Amino acid sequence: MRKIYLIRHGQPELPGGERICLGSSELPLGSMGRLQACLLGLELGGRVSAVFSSPLSRARDTALALAPRVCVLPGLMEQYAGDWEGLSFELIRRRWPELYRARGENMELPMPGAEEAGAALERFRAALDTALGSSTGDIAVVAHRSVNRLFLSSIAPQAPVQTLYQSCGAWSELYYDGTFYPGRLNVLPRPSLDRDACLALLEAAGLPENVREHCKAVAELALELSEELADAGVETDRQLIESAALLHDIARLSPEHAAQGARWLEELGYPAQAEIVRQHHESPAQPPEAALVSLADKCLSGARRVGLEERFRLSFSKCTDEQARQAHARRKAAALALRDKINSICGKEVVP
Repeated sequence: MRKIYLIRHGQPELPGGERICLGSSELPLGSMGRLQACLLGLELGGRVSAVFSSPLSRARDTALALAPRVCVLPGLMEQYAGDWEGLSFELIRRRWPELYRARGENMELPMPGAEEAGAALERFRAALDTALGSSTGDIAVVAHRSVNRLFLSSIAPQAPVQTLYQSCGAWSELYYDGTFYPGRLNVLPRPSLDRDACLALLEAAGLPENVREHCKAVAELALELSEELADAGVETDRQLIESAALLHDIARLSPEHAAQGARWLEELGYPAQAEIVRQHHESPAQPPEAALVSLADKCLSGARRVGLEERFRLSFSKCTDEQARQAHARRKAAALALRDKINSICGKEVVP
C-alpha cells in the first residue's frame, strides 16, 4: 500500500491583498505561503521518495520546500476559471450577482467559460497515474484547491465538505493499492519548533543574515537568563523561550513587525510563540518566558551584547516625534524595572 500526500500550495501573494478568483493565473507565493511551504517541508520532506507539482510557480515553490528535485506535471494545473479568472470576488459579485449567490450555496455550479469539472478531473487523474507509475514508495503531489477538491470528492464522496476544500499549505492523506482510499483530510503541518525548524522559518521569511544573527543572539541570552532563574528556583519553559526568541523578528521586514509576526505564527498554529512575539517590545512581567525574550532583545544591539542604558540610548535617535519619545521612555522604564526584578530574584547582577 502506497501513501500519497496531496498538498495544496502555500498562500500566494495577492495583488493589493484583495481576494481574487485565482484559477490558473500565475501568482507567486507570498510571505505566509513561503512559511507554510517551509513547515510542509519540515513535516513531510523526509517521508516521501518523490515530489510532483503543478507547473504554476506557487505550487512548484511549495514543492521545492519538500525536495530539491521536483517533477512538474501539466495535468496538475488548477482548473481554469473562465470569465472569472483573475477577477476580485467583489467584482464577480457585482457582475454576476445571481450566480455568485447560488455558488455560495452550491460550489458545483460551473463558472461561465470555465474548464468543465469532468475534463479537469480526467487530466488530474491521468497526472496522478503518471506520478505513481514513474515512482516508488510514498510520494507528495502539490496542486491546487479546485482540482484537489474534485479528486478528493471522487474518492471520498461522504467526507464533510469543509475537509475537501483544503486550506493553503494543507495536505490530505491518500492510500493506493490500485484503488485510492482517503485517510486524513485537510491537515495543516505542525512540526515541533526546535532550533533547526525556527532557523528554517527565518530563512523562508527572507531575513538578511544580520537579522538572523540577532535572533540567534537573543535566543542564546534568553536561555542564559532562564538558567540563572532556574538556579534561583524559578523554572521556565526553555523550548518556548528558545523558539519565541529565534522567531521574535520573523516579520522584521514588515511594518509593525511584532504584530505581523504574531499574526503569522497564530495562523501557522503556534499561539504561545505568537503571544511572546506580540509582546516583545513592551517588557511584560508575565509570563516569565515573554519577559526573558523581551529583556534579552533589549540587551542586544544587533548581535552585540550591551547594557540596557546603552541600548536605549542607541535607540532614542530613532524617535522622531513626541509620541515616539514617550513610548521610548515607557519601554525603558518597564525594561529597567524588569531588569531589577530579575537581578533581585537571582541575588546578583545577571542583567547589566
